[in-house]
Amino acid sequence: MSTHTDRLGTSERAVRRRLDRVTDPELDESIVALDYVDEIAVEGRQVRVAFTLPTAWCSPAFAWMMATDAREAVEALPGVDRARIRLREHLHEMEINEGVNEGLAFAEAFPDADGGVAEVRATLDAKARLARQYDAVEALLEAGLDPRQIATLEFTDLWIDDPAVAFVRERSVGVSVAADPVESYLEKARETGLVADDHPELFRTPEGDPIPVDRFELIQHRCRLATVNMGGQGSVCDALNEARRAENRPPLSPEEHIP
Repeated sequence: MSTHTDRLGTSERAVRRRLDRVTDPELDESIVALDYVDEIAVEGRQVRVAFTLPTAWCSPAFAWMMATDAREAVEALPGVDRARIRLREHLHEMEINEGVNEGLAFAEAFPDADGGVAEVRATLDAKARLARQYDAVEALLEAGLDPRQIATLEFTDLWIDDPAVAFVRERSVGVSVAADPVESYLEKARETGLVADDHPELFRTPEGDPIPVDRFELIQHRCRLATVNMGGQGSVCDALNEARRAENRPPLSPEEHIP
């Protein structure tokens, strides 16, 4: 049965909440939090979104991922029939805007590209998984679990509530930890296929294998490097984004609204 919202469309607030789930794949952070979203226009069941990246030369593959993810996220709303996405001030904005809004594959929009988006996304997802794993493991260490307990935790040992609860069956020990880092890690573990593979262990090496207890510190160090790398890239992008939106620079686009 259609609801009142379904018939009339959606709201800008609902669209922004949905866009908050879309991340910059290089930074693993929301495009809303990063202040990339310039404009949201809702006309009944049609939605238009404009966004700008920190530089005009940001990777076309990254820009394509954000544009396609944004379109899919908004069109998943029950009150939306069509979402049109516009990337502004990018060297390849024409190819990306036309390709994404016409439902083309990346290879069709960029026939000369070396490789597709899937491989790039998998690489970035793997790095994001390591960074999120680092935060989740640090939360469990602070809660009192030792490296051996953490390395042997399985997905079925973790109960998610508020706060999250990690239950270590071997010693019948239950500890409460902050929900956010654990849930964030689980989300990326599902996206990268760890939940459905043949290993029951919750945390893995960068290669996706169970963590040997004697290598726990090394693996945690490698995960921290992913966090530091993404944090450094994020700082650079923040500075570029702030400069690009400075009051004394020309308008983002000669057009005031989304076409």
